[in-house]
Amino acid sequence: MATNDLEALEEKVDELIALSEVLVEENQVLKAKQQSWTTERAKLVQKNELAKTRVESMITRLKALDK
Repeated sequence: MATNDLEALEEKVDELIALSEVLVEENQVLKAKQQSWTTERAKLVQKNELAKTRVESMITRLKALDK
């Protein structure tokens, strides 16, 4: 009976090791995606700031023409 228990335990440990490896791989993929999204967000924020500056500049010039 002890042999069966030991084999069952060994099988469970192997399953946990395999699951751990899958989770490590998934975690690496998710971290890479997060980095990609963070980079893309930073670029979009920069583009948004540039557009905001340009629009504010146009508004200022239009107001100056009005006077």
